[in-house]
Amino acid sequence: MPKLPEKFFHCCVTSPPYWGLRDYGLPPTEWPEVTYTPMTGLPPLTVPAWTGCLGLEPTPEMFVAHMVLVFREVWRVLRDDGTLWINFGDSYAGSMKGRNADGQGNPGGYHKQSGGQSGGNIDYKQFDFSSLKSKDLIGIPWRIAFALQADGWYLRMDNIWNKPNPMPESVRDRPTKAHEYMFLLSKNERYYYDSESIKEPISQSSIERLSQDVQSQRGSSRANAGGKTNGNLKAVGGSKGAFGPEQSRKRSGNKERKSGEQRGRPDSHLGGSIPWEGSTRNKRSVWTVATAKTGEAHFATFPEKLPCPCVLAGSPQGGIVFDPFMGSGTTGIVAKKLGRKFIGIEMNQEYIELAERRIKRETAQMNIFEFGT
Repeated sequence: MPKLPEKFFHCCVTSPPYWGLRDYGLPPTEWPEVTYTPMTGLPPLTVPAWTGCLGLEPTPEMFVAHMVLVFREVWRVLRDDGTLWINFGDSYAGSMKGRNADGQGNPGGYHKQSGGQSGGNIDYKQFDFSSLKSKDLIGIPWRIAFALQADGWYLRMDNIWNKPNPMPESVRDRPTKAHEYMFLLSKNERYYYDSESIKEPISQSSIERLSQDVQSQRGSSRANAGGKTNGNLKAVGGSKGAFGPEQSRKRSGNKERKSGEQRGRPDSHLGGSIPWEGSTRNKRSVWTVATAKTGEAHFATFPEKLPCPCVLAGSPQGGIVFDPFMGSGTTGIVAKKLGRKFIGIEMNQEYIELAERRIKRETAQMNIFEFGT
């Protein structure tokens, strides 16, 4: 990464190796002493120099420090209006179980589940959990998010990857884990973000509500779970029959807040007014996406639909997308299919070869409209 030019990439979409998951048999890295702030308002923390592989640090604090160090370099190569999207799962102290919601390793494809040349299982006795209680949720995603925030990044959103097909768990004293995080961070207060490209269709219930004959409606008592006591809830709308799927695209939801030439202009709000009502809505922060596997290796990859909104919103057509933990190359495949350029970094030669095969095969007959918006 040090050889990459400054302020080069439009966005970075990545899924780093999770802490304490697996030994990949890679040569150890010499990490320098790192000073970072765990959270804004807390005193700085210094971790000593260490030689080893990322993800196998003895303490969560050292792992977070190394993540901060990596993303300081990402800051350097990211444009001033660039965004950083990081996928992370969590784990529990003592057993490291629940490390991610499908039980099959980093969804970016970095964590292989079989032994062999790519490494194997690890001895959890090498980890120091003295700062945690047994069975504690470690909170790695949030530790990293808060440390990056304290390091200068703007922490903008904690998107939830909701998995409809999580790996079953045998635990009986907590729910089965079925989610991970996709954090959105930026270098500056204002940054490139194409919200139009990732808008969602409004729900059928919203279409039906907007299409109601408001004038003859009696209202309902649904407010406060049916406990509303100060009168029935009346629907809000215009003239009789005014709202339908087609009409709703033409009606602004913020006319009462604007005057003169600004009234009804969907592009005249800046960071706070009510958006234009229509058949689409702003993308929500819970993304329901099923897990996926490659046909070539025994590890899970995050599905192409997961980084898709990150690439669409974070970069323009022809923009350059970066993944410093490329794994099996899913981010690169998505970037190529969506008409972006891509550069990835990977230390494992086996994964490099796999990523090259996947990107070449799956983008041979590209259809940039495959994902939709």
